[in-house]
Amino acid sequence: MALHRGPGAPDERPVAINPFYGEANPAVGMTEAPPKHRLPDSPMPPSTAHQLVRDELMLDGNARLNLATFVTTWMEPQAGVLMAECRDKNMIDKDEYPRTAELERRCVAMLADLWNAPDPSAAVGCSTTGSSEACMLAGMALKRRWARRNADRYPGARPNLVMGINVQVCWEKFCNFWEVEARLVPMEGERFHLDPQAAAELCDENTIGVVGVLGSTFDGSYEPIAELCAALDALQERTGMDVPVHVDGASGAMIAPFLDEDVVWDFRLPRVASINTSGHKYGLVYPGVGWALWRDAEALPEELVFRVNYLGGDMPTFALNFSRPGAQVVAQYYTFLRLGRAGYRAVQQSTRDVARSLAERVAALGDFRLLTRGDELPVFAFTTADDVTAYDVFDVSRRLREQGWLVPAYTFPANREDLSVLRVVCRNGFSADLADLFVEDLTRLLPELRRQPHPQTQDRAAATGFHH
Repeated sequence: MALHRGPGAPDERPVAINPFYGEANPAVGMTEAPPKHRLPDSPMPPSTAHQLVRDELMLDGNARLNLATFVTTWMEPQAGVLMAECRDKNMIDKDEYPRTAELERRCVAMLADLWNAPDPSAAVGCSTTGSSEACMLAGMALKRRWARRNADRYPGARPNLVMGINVQVCWEKFCNFWEVEARLVPMEGERFHLDPQAAAELCDENTIGVVGVLGSTFDGSYEPIAELCAALDALQERTGMDVPVHVDGASGAMIAPFLDEDVVWDFRLPRVASINTSGHKYGLVYPGVGWALWRDAEALPEELVFRVNYLGGDMPTFALNFSRPGAQVVAQYYTFLRLGRAGYRAVQQSTRDVARSLAERVAALGDFRLLTRGDELPVFAFTTADDVTAYDVFDVSRRLREQGWLVPAYTFPANREDLSVLRVVCRNGFSADLADLFVEDLTRLLPELRRQPHPQTQDRAAATGFHH
């Protein structure tokens, strides 16, 4: 969650109330304007509170036009009804809500089958609040397994985790919070993600694992998981070091099984110990739900699992939090049931088709160079062409925001910090018609941008408000 500071001035103006909003209240009369940064002294009618909150939210962007987020912004009305009906169910309370727990168990079994677990009945997994929590849990399991193997041989050694510098920020958090050295494979030239051989060379006896990303947030590309496992197989043959792989499939683990069946990245590879995904990304569920799966019980140390009985029954739990609503898990099961493999394939193919077509049309404008084309994740990144000097990607992002489009502009990390790009994330609900409108708005802006004497954006962070 974002960190927030208190108000700069303690006597800031109260929330303004339109006289039409006030309702007769025998106790307090017309509702008074409430303060912004402390609890009001008295209650107000529900319709007044509702209208005040709605007025504030009117200034938010339109979620359907947000091409920065990977998070689902549209579901069917029936899913919304189910979620409303389950919002008061506590997911942790499996004794009181056994059917909700059963739907969670079925989702884990479906994912184990989808990701080709050797024995789906032996795979273990859980729902989470999203991929960030799932990655933390997977990292904890890797660290504990390493500690089991090496505590006696290397007392006091500091564990390390190898990954590409393009990983999502949750992996930086994991290494910081759990005191693990992050060994990052830098970008080089036109390679914008992990190199398998470079990753293997960073491994040693204190490496708890290597993270492979199936769908980089920087450009939408898949990392070569099979090649990574092969490089680690060769490392084991030379040195005896057995380094497991975790696949961060936050997005790609719900794309590749349906559209890229020939790509081998999952539990078919014996070295893959665990996989995570975000149900609220290409799992097609509103936030927040994620999933973490291990190929078998051996991959998840038993001592990490806690059992509590004060809610009734025996409840094994592996999570960073405790109470959370069951609505998103129910919505995930609904979506699995509703779409099936054929339905997911159709939805994801449609989204990829929109991404590919839009990428081609952006390239055809002549002002931009594509880094990716939306043919792995339905995501593509592009930058300004070499001969464009009047404006930069931050100018484009700022001007598109004026039209309602949220398109992030950002620089790449170490070794390619010279490269600034725009990225478009296509999701279910971003239709071909909306893509047409996007191209029209972008085309309309270009003549003005070309007439600039130089790029206008001074504060790049303020221009986009975007960070990985």
